[in-house]
Amino acid sequence: MRSFRELQRRDLLLIGLPTLLLLAGGLWLAAKFIEPAPPRHVVMATGVAGGGYAEFGVRYAQVLARHGVTLRLRETEGAVENARLLAAESGDVDVALVQSGIGSPETMPGLVSLGSVSYEPLWIFCRGRQKLDDLPQLRGRRVAIGPPGSGTHELSLSLLAANDIAADAVVAVHATGIDGAEILLRGVVDCLFAIAPPEAGLVKALVYSPDLSLMHFPHADAYLRQLPYLTKVRLPTGVFDLVHRTPPRDIDMLAATAELMVRKDLHPAIQMLLLQAATEIHGTNGLFHRKGEFPAGRQLGFPISSSAERYYRSGTPFLQRYLPFWLASLVDRAIVFLIPLVAVLFPLSRLIPPIYRWRVRSRIYRWYGELMFIENETRSSITAGEKRDFTERLDTIEATVNAQHPPLAYADQLYALRQHIDFVREKLAKANIGHD
Repeated sequence: MRSFRELQRRDLLLIGLPTLLLLAGGLWLAAKFIEPAPPRHVVMATGVAGGGYAEFGVRYAQVLARHGVTLRLRETEGAVENARLLAAESGDVDVALVQSGIGSPETMPGLVSLGSVSYEPLWIFCRGRQKLDDLPQLRGRRVAIGPPGSGTHELSLSLLAANDIAADAVVAVHATGIDGAEILLRGVVDCLFAIAPPEAGLVKALVYSPDLSLMHFPHADAYLRQLPYLTKVRLPTGVFDLVHRTPPRDIDMLAATAELMVRKDLHPAIQMLLLQAATEIHGTNGLFHRKGEFPAGRQLGFPISSSAERYYRSGTPFLQRYLPFWLASLVDRAIVFLIPLVAVLFPLSRLIPPIYRWRVRSRIYRWYGELMFIENETRSSITAGEKRDFTERLDTIEATVNAQHPPLAYADQLYALRQHIDFVREKLAKANIGHD
């Protein structure tokens, strides 16, 4: 017969093994859902050196560096190349600033948007005193529409096409930015298309030139119907120089929107960090927007990522408000890992002790059935043979019980059983012996 210790080890195995299997299953399930650690290096496609995207990229890198993440900046030709690099399956670009209207979810299914971060007004500067008020007036003129691959080039072609202006109806020059400004001032081209923030040196240099005028869009609302990713913005009279009234009139302009785009599989914690950086960088007052207007969860083509939706709904994640980025990320992952452990351990902690107590007590209490049977038999006459058999049975029970070594918590029940064995033995000794 097995000793009590052997049975105790068997009980622990029978109870502990399923518990370990449940815990292992919980950990395996948690591992399926827990995110890996955020990457420490992220690549961002910006734009041409000295451009608005490049300047924003530097500021993003500074913010992420404070949180221990290195943001490597890749110089590109502009928004079109940014989108292409970001969508490339074998590429290493993780995030990019992309102009609204470039690309689509159908052609670039692996991309999502973190939201709009700024307006990108289109400045059309033309030489001469004549005030140009619409794009059809550009027919036959020499126009700098930006290099292929730039957002300026794409938007320029879209606006010309919306006015049914064929590609050969203007003399297109593929220049913009500083190079475009130089050839405009030298008279090489008649007009210049440029997408830049109002704070850019290029804009300030051209808006003060007495030989240039800025195109006004009186039919801006009509353009928005055909190109819904654009926004109408107004440049107030005298906003650059109130004394000399620069510009001399209110000018309605068209503006694209810069979207912060990422790959779908970019770590959610990095997406949240980019959104926090966007709030810091773009959340102040601007010439065309109010404080807090950007970043904004506007869906201008690409779907908004689930992380961005949570950010716009609830703000910075709770842990990141009070803990450093990496510690918050570690705790967040640990919580996800611990949930199944708690879900398994809590009910087991309530269930296992009663089961174990029942298993231990059952080996003590199971003898009481025989003791009660022997005692009941002693209440009437028994034969000498029955008395001898009952005595041997009691000796066997007593020997078995004496060999048991239960945990100390159950020793009192073992001693009580021994007393009851002695009690039945005394009853048996006094039992009346009848005839066989």
